[in-house]
Amino acid sequence: MSELVSKYDISPREMARGRNLKMAAIGSPIVLTVLPAVITLIATLVFATSPPMAATIFFLGAVITLIGFIKGMLLTGLFSYRYSKWKDATRERIAADGIKAEEIDWFARELRPAEKRALKDISARDLLLADAFKETLASRLTATRIIRSSKKELNQAQRRQLKLRNLKSENLAEFQKQIGKDIEKLTGINSDAKLMLAEAESRMQMIEAAAARGGGLTDSELALKKLSARSESLPLALEEAKMAEEIRKEIENEEIGESTRLDQ
Repeated sequence: MSELVSKYDISPREMARGRNLKMAAIGSPIVLTVLPAVITLIATLVFATSPPMAATIFFLGAVITLIGFIKGMLLTGLFSYRYSKWKDATRERIAADGIKAEEIDWFARELRPAEKRALKDISARDLLLADAFKETLASRLTATRIIRSSKKELNQAQRRQLKLRNLKSENLAEFQKQIGKDIEKLTGINSDAKLMLAEAESRMQMIEAAAARGGGLTDSELALKKLSARSESLPLALEEAKMAEEIRKEIENEEIGESTRLDQ
């Protein structure tokens, strides 16, 4: 289990790569525009011994500056695209083992407007309640992602189960049994995630009410710990189900290939 968790850690080198891509996206048009403009100004002051010479240097500088600006904007588009892809991939790796309260900023675009307002209001009133709200919000995000992912995996497993009925193989019964176990596990994960989502949304309402009346969290610790434990275990269970599905696919493909060769 610890090996499954550790592979999703984001290294400082990966974080530095993201920062560099962001800086390159922002800085490319500035550098490629300002640098030729400064060089043009210096060249005009130093080498422009006559008005025609000054006009020539200024014209060439303006052309080079414009070209630099266009290149800078193209590079900004390229680096912005790469940064967006990096951020999406990093976000998925972070979410793979459950979203934590300190990782909420990575998933700001997945927050509902009402949740953003509530978090801002609660943070201004009570930091302890804000921490609890972030923890519960992280559970809500985790549950939503697990519901969506497990539903997709469940649909794929069910379609594969239907396809296997037309497959002639000695191991067909074993394959059907393995897929049945996958479907059962994914169904359980989906159900647990829906329960986790309901608990998280109820807890957020309670925290908002506590913040509105100036109350504390003395009656909420157990529920928050329960949500935290569930948010840590469900993503790992889903990843294990995916790994089992991938292994089974490889075995199935080998069986299909062997059956095809024997038929020929």
